[in-house]
Amino acid sequence: MKSGFFDRLLTSAVKRRNLIEKIFLVLTVCCLLCYPFVGVNYDLSTYLPQSAPTKQALDVMEREFGYPGIARIMLKDVSLYQAKAIREKISNVDGVDVVAGPDTLSDVYMGNNFVQNDWTDEFYKDGNAVMEIIFKDGDADKSTRAALDEIYDIVGRDNACFSGSAVSSQSREQSIKREITIAMAIAMVIIFAILTLTTTSWFEPVLFVTVMAVAIIMNMGSNIIFGTISFFTFSTSAILQLAVSMDYSIFLQHTFTRYRETGMDREAAMVYALREACKSVLASGATTIVGFIVLVWMEFTIGKDVGFVLTKGILCSLAAVLFFMPAMILKYDERIEKTQHKPFLPPFDKFAHLMHKLRWPVLIICLLIAVPCYFGQGLNHFYYGDEALGAGPGTRYYEDTQQINEVFGKSNVVLGIVPTGSNPREKEMTQELNDLPFVNYAISLADALPQGVPESFLPSDLVEKLHTKDYARVIVSMATDQESTYAFDCSDKLTNVVRKYYPDDSYVIGMTPTTIDIRDILSKDYNRVSMLSLIGVIIIVLLTFKSILVPVFVIIPIEIAIYLNMTIPYLIGDSMVYIGYIIVSCLQLGATIDYAILMTNNYLDERKEHSSQDAAMRAISRSALSILTSGSILTVVGYLLYFTSSIQAISQVGRLVGRGAMLSMILVLSLLPALLSAFDKQIMRGQNRHAIHVAKRKKRLDTAQESEHGSGFRFELPHKSVSEHDILENLRAKRKKRKGQPDEQAVATLTEEKKEEHSDETPVGKL
Repeated sequence: MKSGFFDRLLTSAVKRRNLIEKIFLVLTVCCLLCYPFVGVNYDLSTYLPQSAPTKQALDVMEREFGYPGIARIMLKDVSLYQAKAIREKISNVDGVDVVAGPDTLSDVYMGNNFVQNDWTDEFYKDGNAVMEIIFKDGDADKSTRAALDEIYDIVGRDNACFSGSAVSSQSREQSIKREITIAMAIAMVIIFAILTLTTTSWFEPVLFVTVMAVAIIMNMGSNIIFGTISFFTFSTSAILQLAVSMDYSIFLQHTFTRYRETGMDREAAMVYALREACKSVLASGATTIVGFIVLVWMEFTIGKDVGFVLTKGILCSLAAVLFFMPAMILKYDERIEKTQHKPFLPPFDKFAHLMHKLRWPVLIICLLIAVPCYFGQGLNHFYYGDEALGAGPGTRYYEDTQQINEVFGKSNVVLGIVPTGSNPREKEMTQELNDLPFVNYAISLADALPQGVPESFLPSDLVEKLHTKDYARVIVSMATDQESTYAFDCSDKLTNVVRKYYPDDSYVIGMTPTTIDIRDILSKDYNRVSMLSLIGVIIIVLLTFKSILVPVFVIIPIEIAIYLNMTIPYLIGDSMVYIGYIIVSCLQLGATIDYAILMTNNYLDERKEHSSQDAAMRAISRSALSILTSGSILTVVGYLLYFTSSIQAISQVGRLVGRGAMLSMILVLSLLPALLSAFDKQIMRGQNRHAIHVAKRKKRLDTAQESEHGSGFRFELPHKSVSEHDILENLRAKRKKRKGQPDEQAVATLTEEKKEEHSDETPVGKL
């Protein structure tokens, strides 16, 4: 094969490594400076498509009344008069729009008189007063955050309980920034320990972590091109990028070491290592990218947010490994050699025999559970909206919410937007809403006005909060959760009442209507992205193996692992976040399909010289270290998110990722070899046909080259990496010589023999 542009590029990257190192250093510093300016969006409703009813309603709401955030506060051990005074102070806070409290309707009807009635009973019980606050701007807006901080100062954090979507959003932001830092720090330590166990140099783990840190900083800082990213992306992208792309650097380092063991000088070994590793690393990156990029086609555009950021992360990792890492390896090669240590892990021959013995039980079990798990994953109880994003048990927000609900019951605030022009119709609608059994209260200006009193009689600032020139706002509190089947039914009934009086140009806005829209959209998104992800991976595997049958066996273990992973929550009675369900399904396929490709490559390579049974055991032995290293890192990272995050959605995604990686490892090491050996005749028949086709094509190309250029010398890169067996034999020979008096001529002869032996080998390997 003639050295072409690709080989010249790799050679240039090695020779100009000092320049490349400086470029990456500059990029890292620039991205580190940009990172603080990347905004984080905590509002799921902004990712709804324009066609969604909630999106259209929000546009009207924002234009007429602003985009409201909502909070609920319970004051402890206060009198009615104290509650009235505090409510008035909160009403005057910048950013606060409406405050509903014990004295709200008394003030409307009777000026400053304050009397106890049915309304105050709804907001005042046993010395506790509750207030519903509607802000002028959204839950995550800076003005809302500033208003909340001022309200905390007025009320005191120790004398009150705080709940509602605005409080949840603020708590979520504080928790995520703290928890993601803790998770990354712990992940680095554990990954360093895993790499120490699976490498043979104390310095190699430092090198791997450094390269990945550069890639992560480049990705996170370059997110400034998007302006803002979702909190979901912010909290998961860095740690998932670390987990799914660590393989690339490990594979390059190991390939470089193999060529150095043959006696090559450092630069030549690196060029050869890049030439071999590049194909495998790019193919591995391609499968992962497919798993992420398909999320861009989600109609709920948080998928686009996650897909673009994680895809960019993989590209940053590939660039760092293929260009920055060679410079670092060559720079610290001597230090790597000086810190060599004996392998901590024994050979995996016994493990391979065990997996081989278990092949039939595993195959039977998988056949029995595959179909039930396929249907079982759809039986889960799913969360779709903000309810799953709140802080979990043990957090201040969760405990405060429980205390408020115990005293005053649940309050799920929704807003009705209806055309103005007929106060009697608005009043009648409000009264019918109040008669609904699940409604705590419904407030509208028309209902609050005494009969015969014009709007002009009331203060203009009060009128503007509930009426504009074209629209009226009705505040309704439902005694439901934000997200449940019951809440969805109640929201539909409430919407029907509003549409009964205002069939056209009326809207119902709140967390529950928003969640209904998210549910309807995500249900369609799953089928789309899962199919696209599967098709994309199949295409890549087809291109890798040039076979129609092999991709089927490669994908089967991963798909069964995905089905089982998603069915387990149903079996244990747990609920799932639907966004996580979609994203992890694609991630698990894209990130763990590499394990199956590696196993299959090694099986086909061993099959050239061994029977199907021996080839299966040898393939397990050769693949186990790489699969267990990669899978262990992904498992650890996933469960770290699960144990460190107080945000239910992030925690659940972490558990799905960790459990999915573990299941994929188990099935690839057990089920896949069983499938390959069981269908060996069909697989090898296809491989032989392909080999004949390749040989004929190569012969035609060689003939064409000789006729064009003559029979002169042509520089060739090696077709295959040095096998692990040869490396171990070489090392044993060297150790024996060190124990006695080394025979320099014998060592030189051994090295020359290895060089000649490797020049005739053929390609293998994929991770």
